[in-house]
Amino acid sequence: MSTTGTIIHVTDGDFGTEVEEDKGLVLVDFWAEWCGPCRAIAPILEQLASTYSGRVKVTKLDVDANQKTTMRFNVRSIPSLLFFKGGKHVDTIVGLTQKSTLEARIDKLLAA
Repeated sequence: MSTTGTIIHVTDGDFGTEVEEDKGLVLVDFWAEWCGPCRAIAPILEQLASTYSGRVKVTKLDVDANQKTTMRFNVRSIPSLLFFKGGKHVDTIVGLTQKSTLEARIDKLLAA
C-alpha cells in the first residue's frame, strides 16, 4: 500500500484489507495511467479525499497492474468509481463525473 496525499493506492493483494474489511464508506477509483478521463478526474478525487477526510476512504486501483480485482468486479470501462460500505459493493459510477455529482452521491451513501 502506498499513499499519495490522502488517496490510498490499493492492489489485488491488499484490496480485501483496505476496502472489504473497512467498516466505513470507501470509494475505489479503477483507473489506468494511459486513460485521459482517469487523469482528468484525479484532482477531483484528491479534493474529495481532503473534504471527506475521516469520513470516506478514497482509494485508487490500477486496472493494468491489478487485473484480478478488476475482473472480479466486472470493470469494463474506466474510470469506474465503486463505492463500498461496510465492505459491501453498494454503488458504481462509470466515466468522468462532475464533483457536485460525486459529492451528492457520497452524501447520500453516508446518510444511508
